Amino acid sequence: MSEERIPLDLLDPAAVRKRARTVAIGALLVAGAFGGLLGLLAGQTAGLVTAAVFAVPLLLLAWSEARRRVWLAGRVLSVRAFGTRSVDLHAADQVDLLVTDLRGSRTVGLFVRGGGKAINLALAIYAGTGGREQGVFGLRKLADVLAGRGDALGLVFSDLLVAQLRAEARGLAAADRPLYQLGSLAPAGRLAQKLNPDAVSRFVSTLD
Repeated sequence: MSEERIPLDLLDPAAVRKRARTVAIGALLVAGAFGGLLGLLAGQTAGLVTAAVFAVPLLLLAWSEARRRVWLAGRVLSVRAFGTRSVDLHAADQVDLLVTDLRGSRTVGLFVRGGGKAINLALAIYAGTGGREQGVFGLRKLADVLAGRGDALGLVFSDLLVAQLRAEARGLAAADRPLYQLGSLAPAGRLAQKLNPDAVSRFVSTLD
């Protein structure tokens, strides 16, 4: 009997497709601008080649973004884009919190690596004093799986997610929730950075 798939997409599919369309339109505009400029200077063929060089990678990125889905089945976390990558959370040899800072928004993600595969699962994204967070059911299941690793690291991350759920249940504002507070610890101006595991452990030990 196959395990139930629990969706862990932070943004709904309609929002993801809209963002992918924006990327695709931007790709075509940038490619057209550079291709047209070089076409005037070096000829039509050079312009078309330049347009393709700029357009193809960005269009592939947009397509990948539109297809991206993340889910948890049992203890296996999977992400689909062009193909599907899966990591058994009990067997993962690396579990970290990854904070990305882009255009005024901070995303707090669970970065896991195992079996030669790596997945960054977005747990929450914050802008200003608000944001969007993973749903209660998904976080609860994820916390249970991490606790089932049976090691100190798994328990730390499980306790962190449970504390996040308690903060939400108490109706605390985003700025008073653990994921927001941890995301705020990361220095500004860096696109992506992993939080020190010892710092995460000390932070979690202070939570109710």
